[in-house]
Amino acid sequence: MENTALERIQELHRLQRDYFASGVTLDLAFRRRMLGKLLHAIKQWEQPLYEALRTDLHKSEPEAFLTEVSLVTAEIRDHVRHLSHWARTTRHLSPMQMLPSRSRIVREPLGSALIIAPWNYPVQLLLNPLVGAISSGCTALLKPSPYVPNVSRVLGEMVASTFDERYIAVVQGNRDVNAALLDLRWDIIFFTGSPDLGRRVMEAAARNLTPVVLELGGKSPCIVTADADLKLAARRLAWGKALNAGQTCIAPDYVLIDRKIRDAFADEYFAQVHALLGEDPQQTEHFVRLVSDKAFARVSSYLSGPDASGIVRGGRTDAATRYIEPAVILDPAPDSPVMTTEIFGPVLPFCSYDTLDEAVAFINGREKPLALYFFGKPSVGREVIRRTSSGGACINDTIMHIANARIPFGGVGNSGMGSYHGKRSFDAFTHERALVVTPRRFDLPFRYMPYKLYKLFRLLIG
Repeated sequence: MENTALERIQELHRLQRDYFASGVTLDLAFRRRMLGKLLHAIKQWEQPLYEALRTDLHKSEPEAFLTEVSLVTAEIRDHVRHLSHWARTTRHLSPMQMLPSRSRIVREPLGSALIIAPWNYPVQLLLNPLVGAISSGCTALLKPSPYVPNVSRVLGEMVASTFDERYIAVVQGNRDVNAALLDLRWDIIFFTGSPDLGRRVMEAAARNLTPVVLELGGKSPCIVTADADLKLAARRLAWGKALNAGQTCIAPDYVLIDRKIRDAFADEYFAQVHALLGEDPQQTEHFVRLVSDKAFARVSSYLSGPDASGIVRGGRTDAATRYIEPAVILDPAPDSPVMTTEIFGPVLPFCSYDTLDEAVAFINGREKPLALYFFGKPSVGREVIRRTSSGGACINDTIMHIANARIPFGGVGNSGMGSYHGKRSFDAFTHERALVVTPRRFDLPFRYMPYKLYKLFRLLIG
């Protein structure tokens, strides 16, 4: 995909800053109208988006609808429904020493937004942040991923046919374009990608003290205890790992499993993989391929060659179509590549533990993950959640915490900062501005030098 020229990027940046300064985006009716236009555009371009997702990722229409389109359209409807409530100026009590002043919080848009999206969920992860930018009253320059060129092209055409480029526009290209974008001054940067790239975004943002929302990744662990419902756990774990062929930032990345049930659970896991995808997952339309030859080479290296570690089950590959069969690696070395880098593929290490304390210590000894999953007694799961830290978590499930817009989605530490979905998407692009309104009729003397009423004032406020 051809890079957008630097001059064009700079022009769009200037146009959008000028457009925001005009005040057009401040009007709530305008924001609702733009949200409606986005919803209509997604419906109009739905089939081209499905076709592009199929071409770039071998993603089926049902999976594309469930994990991409439906999440965005639900987000838009939620913002249209609640925008007036979220955006309203709110009253807050003033302490006695401030009376008769009145205190308010005014919610204002941050301004010009830059949104950089990854390739793994290229529709959802570009457009869901855009919903927050629109509802808050920001302008937005969007940068989709070059690794899914057909999806990025369709998104660019959809946005260009829907919005004035002074308001919302798309630029295309590789990391050189990212670098050019990050050299400019923005009022907020919303980035989804790897922790390594997140550090570069934060470093660039720091030059202008630009606020950032970083949705990153990491190695999300799953604990399976001996008293878990093995069939249910295996089915939900297999689904969470098979979704998008494991190319999901909150995919289960490794399993910490009670040693007594490791082999039995591995058998059940493959039984559930075959129940979901058939005896030969390569033949089903519902199993995504690796995004690139480079990604295929990296993930397949965990199964054979110098990077391989542990006992491998499954994992047949076809380089021509970038297919990797779901695989399990039993007890790989803790310092092996498969245990030290985010897998982002359908390979799942099973690491045995003897005590739950051992499993918790293993998680706490590594970077904070974007998600944590637990299968077993809910009371034990809640204790594990209390003793660990992660962006989000599920007990006896995987992935599903992303589906509820009423709870935050975001990382912590190495897995990101800030959160979004629902009202939090509006908040992410909004500044809460403190406002104090003081009447002109009263001017209490205690705050003025030489503080003649100081002792009385101290008695009154304690």
